[in-house]
Amino acid sequence: MGVVVPIDESRPDPEASLADLVALVSSDMERVNATILSRTGSDVQMIPEVANHLISSGGKRLRPILTLATADLCAYSGEGAVKLAASVEFMHTATLLHDDVVDGSDMRRGKVAARIKWGNEASVLVGDFLLGQAFRMMVEVGSLKALDILSAAATIIAEGEVMQLTAAKNTGTSEDEYLAVIRAKTAELFAAACEVGPVLAGRNGADQAACRDYGMNLGIAFQLIDDVLDYGGTSASLGKNVGDDFREGKITLPIVLAVRRGDDGERAFWRRTLEEGDVSDADLATALEILRRHGALEDTMDRARHYGDMARHSLAGFPPSPMKHALLQVVDFCIARAH
Repeated sequence: MGVVVPIDESRPDPEASLADLVALVSSDMERVNATILSRTGSDVQMIPEVANHLISSGGKRLRPILTLATADLCAYSGEGAVKLAASVEFMHTATLLHDDVVDGSDMRRGKVAARIKWGNEASVLVGDFLLGQAFRMMVEVGSLKALDILSAAATIIAEGEVMQLTAAKNTGTSEDEYLAVIRAKTAELFAAACEVGPVLAGRNGADQAACRDYGMNLGIAFQLIDDVLDYGGTSASLGKNVGDDFREGKITLPIVLAVRRGDDGERAFWRRTLEEGDVSDADLATALEILRRHGALEDTMDRARHYGDMARHSLAGFPPSPMKHALLQVVDFCIARAH
Protein backbone atom coordinates (compact mmCIF):
# COMPACT_ATOMS: atom_id res chain seq x y z
CA MET A 1 0.00 0.00 0.00
CA GLY A 2 1.35 3.41 -0.92
CA VAL A 3 1.84 6.21 1.57
CA VAL A 4 0.23 9.57 0.95
CA VAL A 5 2.57 12.48 1.63
CA PRO A 6 0.78 15.84 2.09
CA ILE A 7 0.67 17.72 -1.18
CA ASP A 8 1.72 21.33 -1.51
CA GLU A 9 -0.59 22.59 -4.25
CA SER A 10 1.77 25.47 -5.07
CA ARG A 11 4.50 23.12 -6.24
CA PRO A 12 4.80 22.48 -9.98
CA ASP A 13 3.79 19.28 -11.65
CA PRO A 14 6.97 17.16 -11.99
CA GLU A 15 6.58 16.58 -15.71
CA ALA A 16 5.91 20.27 -16.38
CA SER A 17 9.11 21.17 -14.52
CA LEU A 18 11.12 18.98 -16.87
CA ALA A 19 9.31 19.88 -20.10
CA ASP A 20 11.35 22.97 -21.04
CA LEU A 21 14.68 21.16 -20.69
CA VAL A 22 13.44 18.15 -22.65
CA ALA A 23 12.28 20.47 -25.45
CA LEU A 24 15.58 22.37 -25.55
CA VAL A 25 17.70 19.23 -25.99
CA SER A 26 15.20 17.17 -28.01
CA SER A 27 17.12 17.18 -31.29
CA ASP A 28 20.40 16.18 -29.62
CA MET A 29 18.59 13.53 -27.55
CA GLU A 30 17.36 11.96 -30.78
CA ARG A 31 21.02 11.56 -31.75
CA VAL A 32 21.85 10.21 -28.29
CA ASN A 33 19.04 7.64 -28.54
CA ALA A 34 20.21 6.59 -32.00
CA THR A 35 23.75 6.21 -30.64
CA ILE A 36 22.50 4.13 -27.72
CA LEU A 37 20.61 1.78 -30.03
CA SER A 38 23.57 1.37 -32.37
CA ARG A 39 26.03 0.71 -29.54
CA THR A 40 23.91 -2.02 -27.93
CA GLY A 41 24.25 -4.10 -31.07
CA SER A 42 26.20 -7.34 -30.79
CA ASP A 43 26.49 -10.67 -32.55
CA VAL A 44 25.81 -12.22 -29.14
CA GLN A 45 22.01 -12.23 -29.20
CA MET A 46 21.45 -12.00 -25.46
CA ILE A 47 23.39 -8.73 -25.12
CA PRO A 48 20.98 -6.46 -27.04
CA GLU A 49 18.01 -8.35 -25.55
CA VAL A 50 19.07 -7.70 -21.98
CA ALA A 51 20.36 -4.17 -22.62
CA ASN A 52 17.29 -3.01 -24.52
CA HIS A 53 14.94 -4.55 -21.93
CA LEU A 54 16.10 -1.84 -19.51
CA ILE A 55 17.15 0.91 -21.91
CA SER A 56 13.75 0.92 -23.66
CA SER A 57 11.73 0.72 -20.45
CA GLY A 58 10.78 4.38 -20.22
CA GLY A 59 13.44 6.02 -18.05
CA LYS A 60 13.60 9.80 -18.45
CA ARG A 61 17.34 9.73 -19.26
CA LEU A 62 17.88 12.69 -16.98
CA ARG A 63 21.64 12.19 -16.69
CA PRO A 64 22.42 12.32 -20.44
CA ILE A 65 19.98 15.22 -20.76
CA LEU A 66 22.04 17.08 -18.16
CA THR A 67 25.22 16.42 -20.14
CA LEU A 68 23.68 17.96 -23.25
CA ALA A 69 22.20 20.83 -21.23
CA THR A 70 25.40 21.89 -19.46
CA ALA A 71 27.31 21.66 -22.75
CA ASP A 72 24.74 23.98 -24.31
CA LEU A 73 24.82 26.25 -21.26
CA CYS A 74 28.54 26.68 -21.95
CA ALA A 75 28.00 27.29 -25.70
CA TYR A 76 29.22 23.89 -26.92
CA SER A 77 27.45 21.95 -29.63
CA GLY A 78 28.93 18.96 -31.33
CA GLU A 79 29.19 15.21 -31.58
CA GLY A 80 31.31 15.04 -28.43
CA ALA A 81 28.38 15.94 -26.18
CA VAL A 82 26.18 13.33 -27.86
CA LYS A 83 28.73 10.56 -27.33
CA LEU A 84 29.44 11.54 -23.74
CA ALA A 85 25.70 11.71 -23.02
CA ALA A 86 25.30 8.19 -24.41
CA SER A 87 28.28 7.09 -22.31
CA VAL A 88 26.64 8.50 -19.18
CA GLU A 89 23.42 6.62 -19.93
CA PHE A 90 25.34 3.37 -20.46
CA MET A 91 27.14 3.87 -17.14
CA HIS A 92 23.81 4.46 -15.42
CA THR A 93 22.18 1.43 -17.05
CA ALA A 94 25.13 -0.77 -16.10
CA THR A 95 24.85 0.27 -12.46
CA LEU A 96 21.11 -0.50 -12.49
CA LEU A 97 21.75 -4.00 -13.87
CA HIS A 98 24.41 -4.58 -11.22
CA ASP A 99 22.31 -3.03 -8.42
CA ASP A 100 19.37 -5.32 -9.10
CA VAL A 101 21.62 -8.35 -8.71
CA VAL A 102 23.19 -7.05 -5.47
CA ASP A 103 19.80 -6.05 -4.03
CA GLY A 104 17.87 -9.07 -5.31
CA SER A 105 15.29 -6.72 -6.85
CA ASP A 106 12.36 -8.12 -8.81
CA MET A 107 11.23 -4.90 -10.53
CA ARG A 108 12.94 -2.06 -12.36
CA ARG A 109 11.17 0.88 -14.03
CA GLY A 110 7.86 -0.88 -13.66
CA LYS A 111 9.03 -4.03 -15.46
CA VAL A 112 10.39 -7.38 -14.39
CA ALA A 113 14.08 -6.89 -13.60
CA ALA A 114 16.51 -8.29 -16.16
CA ARG A 115 17.98 -10.63 -13.55
CA ILE A 116 14.58 -12.32 -13.14
CA LYS A 117 14.19 -12.81 -16.90
CA TRP A 118 17.76 -13.75 -17.87
CA GLY A 119 19.52 -14.50 -14.59
CA ASN A 120 22.09 -12.74 -12.41
CA GLU A 121 25.05 -13.78 -14.53
CA ALA A 122 23.66 -12.27 -17.73
CA SER A 123 22.70 -9.04 -15.96
CA VAL A 124 26.21 -8.55 -14.57
CA LEU A 125 27.95 -9.39 -17.84
CA VAL A 126 25.71 -7.18 -19.99
CA GLY A 127 26.32 -4.38 -17.50
CA ASP A 128 30.04 -4.91 -18.06
CA PHE A 129 29.49 -4.81 -21.84
CA LEU A 130 27.71 -1.44 -21.53
CA LEU A 131 30.55 -0.05 -19.41
CA GLY A 132 33.01 -1.15 -22.07
CA GLN A 133 30.98 0.59 -24.78
CA ALA A 134 30.76 3.72 -22.64
CA PHE A 135 34.54 3.94 -22.33
CA ARG A 136 35.01 3.31 -26.06
CA MET A 137 32.84 6.35 -26.81
CA MET A 138 34.72 8.47 -24.27
CA VAL A 139 37.98 7.62 -26.04
CA GLU A 140 36.43 8.48 -29.43
CA VAL A 141 35.56 11.97 -28.15
CA GLY A 142 39.25 12.58 -27.55
CA SER A 143 39.00 14.67 -24.38
CA LEU A 144 41.41 13.29 -21.81
CA LYS A 145 39.83 15.51 -19.13
CA ALA A 146 36.32 14.20 -19.84
CA LEU A 147 37.65 10.63 -19.84
CA ASP A 148 39.31 11.29 -16.49
CA ILE A 149 36.09 12.69 -14.99
CA LEU A 150 33.88 9.81 -16.12
CA SER A 151 36.38 7.05 -15.36
CA ALA A 152 36.89 8.52 -11.87
CA ALA A 153 33.11 8.57 -11.48
CA ALA A 154 32.94 4.87 -12.36
CA THR A 155 35.45 4.14 -9.61
CA ILE A 156 33.62 6.28 -7.05
CA ILE A 157 30.25 4.69 -7.90
CA ALA A 158 31.75 1.24 -7.31
CA GLU A 159 33.15 2.47 -3.99
CA GLY A 160 29.68 3.74 -3.10
CA GLU A 161 28.18 0.33 -3.82
CA VAL A 162 30.68 -1.31 -1.47
CA MET A 163 30.04 1.37 1.16
CA GLN A 164 26.33 0.62 0.92
CA LEU A 165 27.01 -3.08 1.43
CA THR A 166 28.94 -2.19 4.58
CA ALA A 167 26.09 0.01 5.85
CA ALA A 168 23.36 -2.45 4.80
CA LYS A 169 21.24 -3.70 7.68
CA ASN A 170 23.26 -1.57 10.11
CA THR A 171 20.78 0.52 12.09
CA GLY A 172 23.72 2.31 13.72
CA THR A 173 24.55 4.09 10.43
CA SER A 174 24.89 7.85 11.00
CA GLU A 175 23.48 10.59 8.77
CA ASP A 176 26.98 11.58 7.65
CA GLU A 177 27.81 7.97 6.76
CA TYR A 178 24.61 7.64 4.77
CA LEU A 179 25.17 10.89 2.90
CA ALA A 180 28.68 9.70 1.99
CA VAL A 181 27.10 6.59 0.43
CA ILE A 182 24.63 8.49 -1.72
CA ARG A 183 27.21 11.08 -2.76
CA ALA A 184 29.30 8.25 -4.20
CA LYS A 185 26.59 5.85 -5.38
CA THR A 186 24.09 8.28 -6.91
CA ALA A 187 25.21 11.91 -6.93
CA GLU A 188 28.67 11.32 -8.42
CA LEU A 189 27.25 10.35 -11.82
CA PHE A 190 25.00 13.44 -11.80
CA ALA A 191 28.06 15.55 -11.00
CA ALA A 192 30.24 13.97 -13.70
CA ALA A 193 27.43 14.18 -16.28
CA CYS A 194 27.18 17.92 -15.65
CA GLU A 195 30.93 18.58 -15.46
CA VAL A 196 31.90 17.15 -18.85
CA GLY A 197 29.73 19.72 -20.68
CA PRO A 198 31.86 22.75 -19.73
CA VAL A 199 35.00 20.63 -20.22
CA LEU A 200 34.06 20.04 -23.86
CA ALA A 201 33.35 23.75 -24.20
CA GLY A 202 36.83 24.61 -22.91
CA ARG A 203 35.42 26.63 -20.02
CA ASN A 204 37.50 27.64 -17.03
CA GLY A 205 37.74 25.73 -13.78
CA ALA A 206 35.15 27.92 -12.08
CA ASP A 207 32.48 27.05 -14.63
CA GLN A 208 33.41 23.37 -14.48
CA ALA A 209 33.18 23.43 -10.67
CA ALA A 210 29.85 25.25 -10.79
CA CYS A 211 28.30 22.66 -13.11
CA ARG A 212 29.77 19.83 -11.06
CA ASP A 213 28.35 21.32 -7.83
CA TYR A 214 24.96 21.70 -9.51
CA GLY A 215 24.97 18.02 -10.48
CA MET A 216 26.22 16.80 -7.11
CA ASN A 217 23.59 18.68 -5.12
CA LEU A 218 20.85 17.77 -7.59
CA GLY A 219 21.85 14.10 -7.32
CA ILE A 220 21.70 14.14 -3.52
CA ALA A 221 18.27 15.79 -3.62
CA PHE A 222 17.11 13.23 -6.20
CA GLN A 223 18.17 10.28 -4.02
CA LEU A 224 16.66 11.72 -0.84
CA ILE A 225 13.32 12.07 -2.62
CA ASP A 226 13.66 8.44 -3.77
CA ASP A 227 14.15 7.52 -0.09
CA VAL A 228 10.83 9.20 0.73
CA LEU A 229 9.07 7.64 -2.24
CA ASP A 230 9.89 4.13 -1.05
CA TYR A 231 7.52 4.83 1.83
CA GLY A 232 5.42 7.57 0.25
CA GLY A 233 5.07 6.85 -3.44
CA THR A 234 3.44 4.43 -5.83
CA SER A 235 4.96 1.60 -7.84
CA ALA A 236 4.29 3.62 -11.00
CA SER A 237 6.18 6.70 -9.79
CA LEU A 238 8.98 4.73 -8.16
CA GLY A 239 9.56 2.14 -10.90
CA LYS A 240 9.79 -0.64 -8.34
CA ASN A 241 7.60 -2.03 -5.58
CA VAL A 242 6.81 0.44 -2.80
CA GLY A 243 8.54 -0.70 0.39
CA ASP A 244 11.34 -2.56 -1.39
CA ASP A 245 14.00 -0.64 0.54
CA PHE A 246 12.35 -1.71 3.81
CA ARG A 247 11.93 -5.34 2.77
CA GLU A 248 15.54 -5.50 1.54
CA GLY A 249 16.84 -4.11 4.84
CA LYS A 250 18.19 -0.92 3.27
CA ILE A 251 19.18 1.86 5.62
CA THR A 252 18.01 5.15 4.09
CA LEU A 253 17.83 8.63 5.58
CA PRO A 254 14.26 8.34 6.95
CA ILE A 255 15.37 5.22 8.84
CA VAL A 256 18.54 6.90 10.12
CA LEU A 257 16.47 9.80 11.48
CA ALA A 258 13.80 7.56 13.02
CA VAL A 259 16.36 5.32 14.73
CA ARG A 260 18.17 8.32 16.17
CA ARG A 261 14.94 9.84 17.50
CA GLY A 262 13.21 6.62 18.62
CA ASP A 263 12.89 4.82 21.93
CA ASP A 264 14.27 1.40 22.82
CA GLY A 265 11.15 -0.39 21.61
CA GLU A 266 11.29 1.28 18.22
CA ARG A 267 14.99 0.57 17.84
CA ALA A 268 14.26 -3.08 18.63
CA PHE A 269 11.67 -3.03 15.83
CA TRP A 270 14.23 -1.68 13.34
CA ARG A 271 16.81 -4.27 14.43
CA ARG A 272 14.33 -7.11 13.98
CA THR A 273 13.08 -6.01 10.58
CA LEU A 274 16.18 -4.45 8.99
CA GLU A 275 19.12 -6.21 10.63
CA GLU A 276 17.61 -9.65 11.20
CA GLY A 277 15.27 -9.65 8.18
CA ASP A 278 12.30 -10.83 10.25
CA VAL A 279 9.57 -8.94 8.39
CA SER A 280 5.83 -9.64 8.50
CA ASP A 281 3.12 -8.24 6.21
CA ALA A 282 2.08 -5.72 8.86
CA ASP A 283 5.57 -4.36 9.52
CA LEU A 284 5.62 -1.86 6.65
CA ALA A 285 2.60 -0.09 8.12
CA THR A 286 4.31 -0.07 11.54
CA ALA A 287 7.47 1.35 9.98
CA LEU A 288 5.43 4.09 8.35
CA GLU A 289 3.76 4.94 11.65
CA ILE A 290 7.14 5.30 13.37
CA LEU A 291 8.56 7.38 10.51
CA ARG A 292 5.58 9.73 10.67
CA ARG A 293 5.71 9.96 14.47
CA HIS A 294 9.25 11.30 14.28
CA GLY A 295 8.79 13.48 11.18
CA ALA A 296 11.43 11.43 9.36
CA LEU A 297 9.83 11.61 5.90
CA GLU A 298 9.13 15.34 6.02
CA ASP A 299 12.59 16.08 7.41
CA THR A 300 14.17 14.03 4.61
CA MET A 301 12.18 16.13 2.13
CA ASP A 302 13.41 19.28 3.88
CA ARG A 303 16.99 18.11 3.42
CA ALA A 304 16.26 17.40 -0.25
CA ARG A 305 14.94 20.94 -0.64
CA HIS A 306 18.13 22.25 1.00
CA TYR A 307 20.32 20.44 -1.51
CA GLY A 308 18.01 21.61 -4.28
CA ASP A 309 18.57 25.21 -3.18
CA MET A 310 22.33 24.60 -3.25
CA ALA A 311 22.02 23.24 -6.79
CA ARG A 312 20.20 26.40 -7.89
CA HIS A 313 22.81 28.61 -6.23
CA SER A 314 25.60 26.78 -8.08
CA LEU A 315 24.40 28.23 -11.39
CA ALA A 316 24.24 31.82 -10.09
CA GLY A 317 27.35 32.85 -12.05
CA PHE A 318 25.86 31.98 -15.44
CA PRO A 319 23.97 34.71 -17.31
CA PRO A 320 20.21 34.34 -17.79
CA SER A 321 19.23 32.08 -20.68
CA PRO A 322 16.47 29.62 -21.56
CA MET A 323 18.85 26.74 -20.77
CA LYS A 324 19.78 28.11 -17.34
CA HIS A 325 16.09 28.60 -16.54
CA ALA A 326 15.34 25.03 -17.64
CA LEU A 327 18.17 23.65 -15.47
CA LEU A 328 16.78 25.52 -12.47
CA GLN A 329 13.38 23.98 -13.19
CA VAL A 330 14.92 20.50 -13.04
CA VAL A 331 15.40 21.04 -9.32
CA ASP A 332 11.63 21.52 -9.04
CA PHE A 333 11.15 18.27 -10.97
CA CYS A 334 13.35 16.31 -8.57
CA ILE A 335 11.63 17.64 -5.47
CA ALA A 336 8.06 17.58 -6.81
CA ARG A 337 8.26 13.83 -7.51
CA ALA A 338 7.38 13.30 -3.83
CA HIS A 339 4.00 15.00 -4.22
